[in-house]
Amino acid sequence: MNRRDSIKSILLGSLAGGVALQGCSTEGASEVAPKEITFPDYGRTSKEQLRDKELLNEVFFNEHEIATIAVLCDIILPSNENFGSATDAEVPAFVEFIVKDIEEYQLSLRGGIMWLDNFSNKLYNKEFISCAELEQKNICDQIAYPEETEPELLPGEKFFTNMRNLTLTGYYTSKMGIEDLGYKGNGANIWDGVPAEVLEKHGLKYDEEWLAKCVNQENRSNIAVWDDEGNLTT
Repeated sequence: MNRRDSIKSILLGSLAGGVALQGCSTEGASEVAPKEITFPDYGRTSKEQLRDKELLNEVFFNEHEIATIAVLCDIILPSNENFGSATDAEVPAFVEFIVKDIEEYQLSLRGGIMWLDNFSNKLYNKEFISCAELEQKNICDQIAYPEETEPELLPGEKFFTNMRNLTLTGYYTSKMGIEDLGYKGNGANIWDGVPAEVLEKHGLKYDEEWLAKCVNQENRSNIAVWDDEGNLTT
C-alpha cells in the first residue's frame, strides 16, 4: 500500500497527549534556526503579527533535534512522483514554530526525541538519525499503530502520534500540500442571468440598463450602489 495515498484518506484527529518524560539536559548542544517562514500581512491583527515575529526570532530545537524531526517527517510523509516530501514543504520549520507558540509541546517533543534515541541505541547501538533507513522504519513501525504497541513502548507511540499529527497538519496547510490534495477553494460563479427562453415563457424580460449593470462580466468586480429609493445606480 502506498504510504502517502493512505495518509491522504485519513481524517486528522485531535492532537494526542504529550509524552511526560524528564529529559536529560541539552546544555552544550548547538541550536539551529530552521528555514525562515513568513506570514501574510492580511488576516492577522497587529498584536498577532508582533507575536509571530517574536516567535520566529526564537530558537527552541538544537541541531540534532531538528535533524531527527526532519527524518521523522519524511518517513511519515515521503515524496512521490508529483509532490515533494514533508521537509520539502518546510514542515520542520512549522513544528519548530508550533512548539514555541504552544509550550505544552516542548517537553513532549524534546522528551520524545530522547526516548527515540534511547530506544534506537538499545536496538542498534546508535542514535535514530544514524540508523539506516530500514532500521529507522523498523523503529517507527513499532510505535506507529495505536492499540498494537507493546506496553513498554507506549511513550514512543504517544510521541510518534504527536509527530504524525503535526506533520500532516503542517504539510496539508502548506501551498504544496493544498495542491497535493487538489483543493481549489471557493471561487466566484459566473451568472449569465435567467435563460431567455425561461423569461419568455413567463412573459418577462430584463431591463437592458439593469442587465448591463448586473450581468456584464466585465463589471463583476464592481460594488453595486443603490440610491435611497432602492434603485441600482452603478
